Amino acid sequence: MGHDCSADETIWDDAYALDRAHVFHSWHAQRNLHPTEVVTGHGVWLNYADGREMLDFTSQQVNVNIGYQHPAVVEGIKQQAELLATIGPDYANLARGRAASLVARRAPQGFDKVFFTNAGADANENAMRAARLVTGRDKILSSYRCYHGNTGAAISATGDWRRKPNDYARGHVHFFTPYLYRSEFFATTQEEECERALTHLEHVIQFEGPDTIAAVLLESIPGTAGIIIPPKDYFKGVREITRKYGILMITDEVMAGFGRTGFWFALDDYDYTPDIITFAKGCNSGYVPAGGVIMSDPVAKYFDDVVFPGGLTYSGHPLAMGAIVATQEAMEREHIVDNAHNVGQDVLGPGLQALAEHHPTIGEVRGKGVFWAVELVADRTTKEPLDDASMQRIVAEADKLNLVLGVHNNRIHVTPPCLISAEEAAEGVARLDKAMTAAGC
Repeated sequence: MGHDCSADETIWDDAYALDRAHVFHSWHAQRNLHPTEVVTGHGVWLNYADGREMLDFTSQQVNVNIGYQHPAVVEGIKQQAELLATIGPDYANLARGRAASLVARRAPQGFDKVFFTNAGADANENAMRAARLVTGRDKILSSYRCYHGNTGAAISATGDWRRKPNDYARGHVHFFTPYLYRSEFFATTQEEECERALTHLEHVIQFEGPDTIAAVLLESIPGTAGIIIPPKDYFKGVREITRKYGILMITDEVMAGFGRTGFWFALDDYDYTPDIITFAKGCNSGYVPAGGVIMSDPVAKYFDDVVFPGGLTYSGHPLAMGAIVATQEAMEREHIVDNAHNVGQDVLGPGLQALAEHHPTIGEVRGKGVFWAVELVADRTTKEPLDDASMQRIVAEADKLNLVLGVHNNRIHVTPPCLISAEEAAEGVARLDKAMTAAGC
């Protein structure tokens, strides 16, 4: 059986040719794809096969928080591979126990149990599963401006365009969250936006029937949807509403967690405690796929005598756990979260805001830590989004300047690794400035 792959022998050392021959890429029509070949990386820099060294302002999928090829993480994976490369989730394993301890200690008091997954999507799947089982209710409320993953329930909980061709799961209801720049509530201040968004949420709950709703699922900071910074009191208000109606609150920290915002968890800056927290990406910077669900004590206790009907072959995989342990220890030892906070406050925030003074296409700059969005518009008064062709010109000009940019619709997302230095951040902003000028934006 099988088929003749002898033709591959002639391209066996050609990454691009092998990719185009055999790799099916996500989120793309395949015909006109031209993926860039990356050979290696270090810190905030990527080395392309054409010899160029690129300053990465994306952290790939906003997950390489600790940077590329961090020696402590590489060594942690090597040591674990030499000791025990794989073991099933039914066994106790030191790397898994240590990883759970290190993750749980970043959560609020009263969160002591961690269920490991392979990514953020299945973390959200299992968080919703737990909420439905604990409450005996079915519906999950989530925002229109969100992304929670591309699996059955996670994609239905997502609000953006990717939900529409995949929306087969039951019991998902969407609502609007605060976004003052494009307010759904005709608000003129953050205080008005917050108050009206909370009133809207409570009305949705009342019309749907509180006794049918298991949980409200929210990203601590909506990432892919635009790095939209919620008003300071929004989550406290959501928490009050969910408690009023006996609804659980799930906070999705998949993208914002582990230093991205200058806090270990973004929720730390909002003074509230949810019932369940999901995580992935920055927990080990994607060196080995990992994610998980941190359960509050009441949620975890429910399953003391009730079987949790969920599991994964690679839950708590020892190589992923070794990477988590090494990453968490290195981030603390090297004060990487503090660095993200300082770089955002001292360099990225002021630097990106300054660009708006001489680039009229910049409608709004928002963010914190190393988690920023620059929203581009054709007209500042109407806020008409800048067209795709202009956005792609900026990306192309940035590429000429050896800067890797992440673009989502009419927004540039500035999300470098958390260990970026002040000098590297300033250099990246300068290159972005030049790219926008060259693109006529």
